[in-house]
Amino acid sequence: MSALTANKIKKYKQGGSNPYSQKSKEERERLIREYAPLVKTIAGRLGLRLPSHINRDDLISAGIMGLLDAIDKFDADKGTEFKSYAEFRVRGAMLDELRAMDWVPRSVRRNAKRLQEAYAKVEHIKMRPAEDDEIAAEMGLDLEAFFHLLEEVRGVSIINKDELTHLLPEEDVNDRWTAYQNRSEKTPFGSLYLREVADTIAAAIEKLPENEKIVVSLYYYEELTMKEIGKAMGYTESRVSQLHTKAALRLRNHLKAYFEK
Repeated sequence: MSALTANKIKKYKQGGSNPYSQKSKEERERLIREYAPLVKTIAGRLGLRLPSHINRDDLISAGIMGLLDAIDKFDADKGTEFKSYAEFRVRGAMLDELRAMDWVPRSVRRNAKRLQEAYAKVEHIKMRPAEDDEIAAEMGLDLEAFFHLLEEVRGVSIINKDELTHLLPEEDVNDRWTAYQNRSEKTPFGSLYLREVADTIAAAIEKLPENEKIVVSLYYYEELTMKEIGKAMGYTESRVSQLHTKAALRLRNHLKAYFEK
């Protein structure tokens, strides 16, 4: 943790960054102690998908700032658990830090787009999940080069906020996000949005090849690490990473097709 972050935490404990916060000094300290390990856990999971030159301490520092922000802004009356809210704010702060660093080279972005387009084209023609050799052939690569490319783009997200803004009108993005935030209110409008998106994601996951489906389930739902998943499935960590990347590319295409309707 940087000296700057430590100083901010010290100052925060004394009075909080939000002058309107009703939390006491003791309550802030308790929440920081209780959820600081969560920050390290999220940084560790996120770091597994990032290049080795990314400093995990930078992610932790950003995550601590997200935790402090969550402590200030959390409203128990919304009906959301603090842990869920804190996870969202911490992960968001880390992703903002990565975007500020612009850690993904343009060449990697181009290759991720090439891979995604190859999957979309082949799977549209075959009407089934594409095999590795089919994608490699579509891209004019041998299998070794194809697997190297998968490793290069392993940090690819399923779909990011900037892409979502391009796929939907800004007001529609805001409406969907508002519906998510107010999900405890169970309004017909909010329930419809959430059910629609949840069904789309579930259908997209169901179409994944079985081994990729298992990786997605263990990583996102059971919250296992790549190493733990590899041990459970009898695969190397590198193999699990490749499966995760292929699943992310397929899911991106499914979600983009849904939002472009």
